[in-house]
Amino acid sequence: MLAVAPAQAQFGGLLRKVTTPAPKPSEDDNGGCPKGKKGSGIGRNILGNVLNDAVGDVASKAGVYSYVPIAEVSGTLTDAIACRLDPGEQVQAAAATEEVTRGEKVGATASWTSETRPEVSGSSTVASINTESGGRKCMNVNDFIIVDGEETQVSKRMCKGPGDTRYVLAA
Repeated sequence: MLAVAPAQAQFGGLLRKVTTPAPKPSEDDNGGCPKGKKGSGIGRNILGNVLNDAVGDVASKAGVYSYVPIAEVSGTLTDAIACRLDPGEQVQAAAATEEVTRGEKVGATASWTSETRPEVSGSSTVASINTESGGRKCMNVNDFIIVDGEETQVSKRMCKGPGDTRYVLAA
């Protein structure tokens, strides 16, 4: 009779189970969005927009928000800001960022107030500007939002190369 022994029995300590403590979750691990909200690609954006449109009113009346950054703002807003805003607010926040980056002036600020939720507002402010070798211009922009009394501030680096028409989030 032939018996099959488990691999550990055959190879002894060679296949010893090694355990390492799991990393502690943090908002940084998920781009600043609540867990389960980060993803990428067209499918995420389509699904996010459908879900936001279909259940947004019901969820917001219940005080539950599960927004997903929309494709139109992916080059302008960080997930940490976008995931706290509904699609219309994301567009407003992105427009504020585009306004201040067009002016290319340190201290320039553009503010907005939500058209869909009464206690949501935000602003974008240019904190610094520099020109890198090769002619690429970069700036640090501070985004600040208030959602139902909770403040969120995120600094982001935005750049544009020679010949580019607008600033986008730097990788």
